[in-house]
Amino acid sequence: MSNLNTAFTLQKLLSWVVTLLVPGALALAAVRAMMTPVFLNIEYNLPNFPPDQFGFTTQDRLYWSRYALDYLLNSAGISYLGDLRFQNGQPVYNERELQHMVDVKRTLKNALLFWYVSLGLLVVLGVWAWRGGWMGSFQHGLARGGWLTVLLVGTIIVFVLLSFGVFFVAFHDVFFQPGTWMFQYSDTLIRLFPERFWKDLFIYVGTLAVIGGLILAFAFRGRKSLV
Repeated sequence: MSNLNTAFTLQKLLSWVVTLLVPGALALAAVRAMMTPVFLNIEYNLPNFPPDQFGFTTQDRLYWSRYALDYLLNSAGISYLGDLRFQNGQPVYNERELQHMVDVKRTLKNALLFWYVSLGLLVVLGVWAWRGGWMGSFQHGLARGGWLTVLLVGTIIVFVLLSFGVFFVAFHDVFFQPGTWMFQYSDTLIRLFPERFWKDLFIYVGTLAVIGGLILAFAFRGRKSLV
């Protein structure tokens, strides 16, 4: 009886671990899905996307933003962006912008590491559940994690829609030193990535995460579980 109680307690704990891993795994999967040239091409070509008052065309934005995206995903140092020059010889990014990009790359690297670990743990727990005979509890944890994702991310989407400015400031103050992410309207980062870009990005990421959560919730609904 003692061994059965121990096994039950462990399965209950692991099922909740699965639940808690799901929201982060889905949200970060959506983030990574957006970090592609395809997203940039779609976003910049939206009918009402704000034009750059300092002269960047859509093609200019696509060209220079691709370098920023590549930098965030490759292993290059900040000279990858620091060495960029406009046709008149002026640097594309100033020192303040370059330092922020270093901070962004570091934060993204940590986020993607968390994503890889989360996915790895879910795979390990899935195999363990299959071999250990508690797949029902594992799948129940996935479904519960799907609903948790819908609740958490859905709340964030509503907040973004109602008060994006407040959310945007709070988000940056959590992940970056206050003030280090604020730039002039004439700076390249703002010209390439205006507020509209970020609002759309958060909505797209949130929507994908919610869809993923609903798929898990309905795919594994009603699964037999001990917890």
